[in-house]
Amino acid sequence: MSVIPLVIVAVFVWVPALCTVILSFSNWDGIGGLSDIHFIGLQNYIDMFTIYPPFWPALWHNVVWLLVLFFIFTPLGMFLAVLLDKELKLTKFYQTSLYLPVVLSAALIGFIWQLMYSRDQGFINAVFGTQIDWYGDPNINLYAAIIANGWRHVGYIMLLYLAGLKGVDPALKEAAALDGASPTRTFFQIIFPVLRPVNILLLVITFIEGLRAFDIVWIINKGRNGLELISTLVTSNVVGEASRIGFGSALATIMLIMSSIFIVIQLRIMLKGEN
Repeated sequence: MSVIPLVIVAVFVWVPALCTVILSFSNWDGIGGLSDIHFIGLQNYIDMFTIYPPFWPALWHNVVWLLVLFFIFTPLGMFLAVLLDKELKLTKFYQTSLYLPVVLSAALIGFIWQLMYSRDQGFINAVFGTQIDWYGDPNINLYAAIIANGWRHVGYIMLLYLAGLKGVDPALKEAAALDGASPTRTFFQIIFPVLRPVNILLLVITFIEGLRAFDIVWIINKGRNGLELISTLVTSNVVGEASRIGFGSALATIMLIMSSIFIVIQLRIMLKGEN
């Protein structure tokens, strides 16, 4: 029973990842057979760090994306989960409303927020009487895209954390109440530590979400004019007009390394906790 999942993971995850790493040391353009692949060592990585202007802005944009998700939208999702765990009136309605963006496609989310951000007919400009080009101004379009992505991210975090809260033993809350602990103190000193596995999971999900951000940015303007991300650079080089498979693979390898760091950290923390 373990062979079939192992084969599936190997074929669809590890083999493509290994091929990506190997191709990152070549200048292959995707035309011709494997015999046309010429290996050039670390030249793609040297060019990436030295003479490829979009790389450093894209890396910084990914960091900004990650920080905003981590410090704003993830805590917001956790806070909403805590509120909904109190069984307020219309709790089911709120749960459904907050989770609805998660089940929507990225294309539809981009369209919805286009209606919000449109310079001439957008809801935000209509309410405030402004003429801001939210998606066209390179000084603010990154943050506009992050908010659109955060709208979806909050619902996902809320659902996961709410599931964790439902699994907490009610006796812990009752004991804390008998000892005179306030709800805030009960949460941070008792509930939050108990949810350590969920907290680690949400931390890793947030980091990976920040690194692999792609859909909404690509829908807006294909990752240009202030919306450059590592993932959009990979796509532009691999399937763009240049068809630089080797260089795009080098960019993808950088993403793979960055994502693997957080996965390894998660595994070490979880294994340490079990021990």
